[in-house]
Amino acid sequence: MSQLNAIGLDVKKSEVLAEKLNVLLANYSIFYQNTRGYHWNIKGEKFFELHLKFEELYNDLLMKIDEIAERVLTLGHAPNHRYSLYQTQATITESTQVSEGIKAVENILDSFQKIISQQRELLDISADAEDEGTNALMSDYIRDQEKLVWMYSAFLG
Repeated sequence: MSQLNAIGLDVKKSEVLAEKLNVLLANYSIFYQNTRGYHWNIKGEKFFELHLKFEELYNDLLMKIDEIAERVLTLGHAPNHRYSLYQTQATITESTQVSEGIKAVENILDSFQKIISQQRELLDISADAEDEGTNALMSDYIRDQEKLVWMYSAFLG
């Protein structure tokens, strides 16, 4: 018989979920900081439009960072919080200073591709663990981000 955590989920499966969520947290944290950099450094004719869009995006990413960390805690584990660890775990890499809008949007789309892929993997793992909380969170994120991918892609033409 399996051992259950405080929310009634298998302890071992919850540990795997927490580890995967911590990797997702690392990617979100790097993505967030990159987007802050795009917001701060953007130049050119689309400055006003992109400056606002990047601010919307980093505010959304910050909210998700907090939700993911709290989900790790809910599963009975500790969220990672060190950028030195994020850099070793994340598949999203730090951007150098980017001031050109097209390059920033391309980087954002690349980051979304990596994040959405991870979240789909977490959907499978959370379904197997019967973890509706993580599953619902990932589903909501994916739905919203697929729309953002469409919008940012449309910007690029």
